[in-house]
Amino acid sequence: MTRSEPDPQPTDQRQVDSSSEELSAAEVFAQLALELHDAKGLEETVEAVVDFALQAEACTYAGVMLIARGIREVGAVTDPVVAEIIQFQLDRGEGPILSALAEGAAVSVPDITAETRWPGITERVGSYGIGSALHVPLWLDVQLLGVLSLFNLKPNAFDVDDEAIAHILARHASVAVANARDGETMTAAVDARKLVGQAMGILMERYDLDSDRAFAVLRTYSQETNTKLRDVAQQLIDNRTLH
Repeated sequence: MTRSEPDPQPTDQRQVDSSSEELSAAEVFAQLALELHDAKGLEETVEAVVDFALQAEACTYAGVMLIARGIREVGAVTDPVVAEIIQFQLDRGEGPILSALAEGAAVSVPDITAETRWPGITERVGSYGIGSALHVPLWLDVQLLGVLSLFNLKPNAFDVDDEAIAHILARHASVAVANARDGETMTAAVDARKLVGQAMGILMERYDLDSDRAFAVLRTYSQETNTKLRDVAQQLIDNRTLH
């Protein structure tokens, strides 16, 4: 009796399945890139990030904590529970999220009930029924923008592949957040120039000043009262006076 050759179909099928999974992941991240590009501002951008995390990751809840000019705040969450968790750590000044921020590296909490590094924090997180968490910093070059946090109701929910996907998601999020902030800064600058221009027009018409002199009046008042030039201009437009 001759030995039959093994059927190659299972191996071929596994290759097809693997290719399909890779294609699916690529398509999902491509969709994320489009959604982030279409987001109209910082708030919509981080909301798109956390919503996407539920699709791309083995997580029950997701959230983003942002930092700008030393101010740390809740950026977006998929559930109010996450906002409470982030705020609790901000109020206490410790926890895995802040450790990820301070260390600039991912912090994994495989089993909340067995975690001993932040006993008060993890006890609170566990009270929400959360079993495991993964926190990945949002880096853009050398700038740290915040932390992406993922939570699962089961312990040991995030494996090596999940962490790799979380890092990819964090990179996408970092670029999108930076672009959104730049866009909002640019919009604010344009709005400020418009306000100052309107205020200058009021002074020029009322006191027969040229543009240089009108701007000098606004700037002097701004310096003497320690008020932003934009706010000085808004005050003049609203009240028709600087007093």
